[in-house]
Amino acid sequence: MPDPAAPVPAAPVPAAPVPAVPIDATAALIHELTVGNLTIAVAESLTGGLLAAELIRIPGASKVVNGALVSYNTELKRTLLGVDSSILNVHGPVHPDVAKQMAIGARTHLAVGGRRAEIGVSTTGVAGPLPQDGLEAGTVFIGLAKGTGSWAIPLHLTGDRDAVRTETVRRAVDAVRDLIARDDSE
Repeated sequence: MPDPAAPVPAAPVPAAPVPAVPIDATAALIHELTVGNLTIAVAESLTGGLLAAELIRIPGASKVVNGALVSYNTELKRTLLGVDSSILNVHGPVHPDVAKQMAIGARTHLAVGGRRAEIGVSTTGVAGPLPQDGLEAGTVFIGLAKGTGSWAIPLHLTGDRDAVRTETVRRAVDAVRDLIARDDSE
């Protein structure tokens, strides 16, 4: 029988919750590309190099980022990336098929040692502040290409020009991570 005069052991103190550390999605993407032995190539329009700069911000990115093309002028989308002239003539540079063809072109034209990048990603859209070709500011398409597939992700973003461009970069990083995760689960 326990001694009633004996001190009662203190109840264990629960550990304080550890504050959540925000995940650096771009660092995670570079890690996922590295682990998967995948390379990426970028074609940008409205983001004007911001996506490439975000990727190469991470140490070790040189192992997985083949390079980037900024094709801000519509003609360069055709000549450098191989976007079909008929699509550009009919729809203009802000269209899902343009985004897909830009991503495919990035993979092809930014090949290293004859090896195409496994993943192509592109950005095209209207950053604003004014509409362009009948499309509202914030109309954006992210293009993805991998294997024989290509996809366009439509976005309708709000905010000023900088906000639209910044959010497009964030969403492009997330889209590539989703593409890698989807392929890993299949």
